This record gives sequence, structure tokens and C-alpha cells, in this order.
Amino acid sequence: MILLDTDIVSLYHAGHERVTARIENVDPAEVLGTTVISLAEILRARFEFLLKAADGAQLQLAQQRLDSSQALLDDLHIASVDAASAATFDGLRRHKHLKKIGHADLLIASIALANDATLVTRNLKHFRQVPGIKLENWVD
Repeated sequence: MILLDTDIVSLYHAGHERVTARIENVDPAEVLGTTVISLAEILRARFEFLLKAADGAQLQLAQQRLDSSQALLDDLHIASVDAASAATFDGLRRHKHLKKIGHADLLIASIALANDATLVTRNLKHFRQVPGIKLENWVD
């Protein structure tokens, strides 16, 4: 399984050449997805843009971006929080040095570890601190 971090999903949505090329060349037998945490981060940003729109033009743009993001996410497997990822999260929280990486990133790491997935991210600085996680950067 390959899980795309929020930053990679955003770059893919924006049409980033290298990210798009890598996604298009993923082995069809490989499960390609993201986490429920990334889904929440992406949709929260889209909903905030919609709610803060100052005029009709911004409202329409916000709705288009929301619809586009939802369509993209519909094409990805969404790895959710299950008993294994919750237990992994509890274990990772015991590592004092991991508190620096942030709650959402720790949740994403837990889901990736519990699914024995490779996490694709640009945020190697934080995720490299997580023991046993498999990482790739498809951007730099």
C-alpha cells in the first residue's frame, strides 16, 4: 500500500508534473490511497474557503475546488483509524521526541505503520523520526 500525505495529494490536485507522473506509473496491483487524517485536512481547508468567501465569485470558486477535491479523493483508497492504528498511535505517543512532529502527523504515521504502507511525503524531517516507517519523497 502507498499512502499519500496531505502535501502530496495537494500537489497531485494542482497537477504537479513529477507527482502526477509517479502516481500514473504506480503498479495497478498496488493500493494507492491516503489517510482519513489527510482527507479531513484537505476537506477542512476547502470548507473554510467556502465559508470565508467574500462574494459570489469566491463562493463559486470555492465550490468548484471543493467538488474537484472530493472527486480526486473519491478515486483514492482512504485508510481509516482502526484498532491496529489506534494501538500504534498509543505506542508512538510514549516516545517523547515524537511530540514535536504534531498530532496529525503522528496519526498519519500510525495509520501508515499499521497498514505496513509506504508514506509518500515531502515532510521527511518529521516523519523520519518515527521508528520503522517507510518513506518516499516524489517531489524533491
